[in-house]
Amino acid sequence: MSEPRSARRAVVVVLDAVGAGALPDAADYGDAGTNTLAHLAELAGGLDLPNLQRLGLGSILPLDGVPPAASPVLHGRLHALGPGKDSTTGHWELMGVVARAPRPTYPDGFPPEIVATIERASGRRVVCNAPSDGLTAIDDHGEAALRDGALIVYTSQDSVLQIAAHVDATPVEELHRLCAQVRRVMVGEHAVARVIARPFGGPPGAFERTRERRDFALPPTSRSHLDELREAGVPTRAVGKVGQLFGPGSFDELHPGATNAEAIAATTELLETVGDGFLFVNLIETDQVYGHRKDVAGFHGALREIDAAVARWEALLGPGDLLVLTADHGVDPAHPGTDHTREHAPLLARFDGHGGRRHDGPLADVGASVLRWLAARDAPALPGRPFVA
Repeated sequence: MSEPRSARRAVVVVLDAVGAGALPDAADYGDAGTNTLAHLAELAGGLDLPNLQRLGLGSILPLDGVPPAASPVLHGRLHALGPGKDSTTGHWELMGVVARAPRPTYPDGFPPEIVATIERASGRRVVCNAPSDGLTAIDDHGEAALRDGALIVYTSQDSVLQIAAHVDATPVEELHRLCAQVRRVMVGEHAVARVIARPFGGPPGAFERTRERRDFALPPTSRSHLDELREAGVPTRAVGKVGQLFGPGSFDELHPGATNAEAIAATTELLETVGDGFLFVNLIETDQVYGHRKDVAGFHGALREIDAAVARWEALLGPGDLLVLTADHGVDPAHPGTDHTREHAPLLARFDGHGGRRHDGPLADVGASVLRWLAARDAPALPGRPFVA
């Protein structure tokens, strides 16, 4: 086994839901013609992202306000190899784990036996039990959750079971324990990709989600580039919900990132203090806070915050460092509904020797490139081909 190279770092930052145009099979998901970045730019009257522009965001696809770069880094679009359009499948595919069959979805709500299981396990009443935007579900059923401790169970077009509970009636620790128990039950035909705990607080008319969201994902279904890195002795660190998407023990260190500000601060600190290894970051607010709400101004503001952070991170990078900016799926603000959209992910990769070239390929090319960069070897049995030498 080859030894990992010393004093090398690879940082992969996922701009959650920042899609870059419909995939060829998007119509099968009701997502034909979607393009999160392009439609956001149109609705915003142009995007103001000078650092991402300089790196080549406008060289990937036409964007109002973001012209092609004079000297871009490696840039292009990435596509999924398997089904799905959620965070689990997107992050897994970035590391070479491809789902061969779609996970179950529940367009009519969960069957009575699932609802009964949740009520027995919790001793609480279930309300909602339907596809819903999370904020709408809380607005519609939050008073019942506050008054008598009811659990708001809802889903979306994605393979998820979400449980929202008011923190004054259902302690956060109890909600987390319940979701972990529900995760163990949702197997076989009901093996949803994620069970998500959604605590919220506040009075009626002013309910707000708290920072204690927790995702209980299925374990990856196959070997990944992340496994290859750890086997090669490369230190691995996760910021934000990434660690929850891959499950316990997948990373050497987990760092919080419930908000973009927290995740950006953690990433900056790690770049200042850690000299080697792999850092996998999720920036959640473009999806959770602004994307599902179709908040164009907020979405643009979050991208501007990320744009400023990128400049700070670049100043901390050395010749042995690889920085990858990408996404996991889309959430097109111009598309009907509030669900994720089946889209390409943008790719910007800054490293010595990038040559300013274009690279289009599967999401798994990211994991393959990180493995080659840090461990100086490939994993031919896994999908993806490296874009680094």
